[in-house]
Amino acid sequence: MKNGDCILLTVLTAEATLLELAVEKVSLPAVKGRFMVLKNHAPVITSLHKGDITYMSGGVPGKLQIRNGFAEISDNKVTVCAEV
Repeated sequence: MKNGDCILLTVLTAEATLLELAVEKVSLPAVKGRFMVLKNHAPVITSLHKGDITYMSGGVPGKLQIRNGFAEISDNKVTVCAEV
């Protein structure tokens, strides 16, 4: 994966940064339904509910379970503030 082909996923809690990683795609458990974020996604701010944040980085899948939170998607960055 080239840096120009990725998005930056950052997952924050009140206590710490849990994840900061270049990914090809990320799937979020939004309140109105799960959705996928790929490179050049339109800007969005959304509420999240209990579920898994899943992502693909370097062809390797990963996931992180959250209880709730919100996400901002802008300029090939996904920033999640969550309770885990």
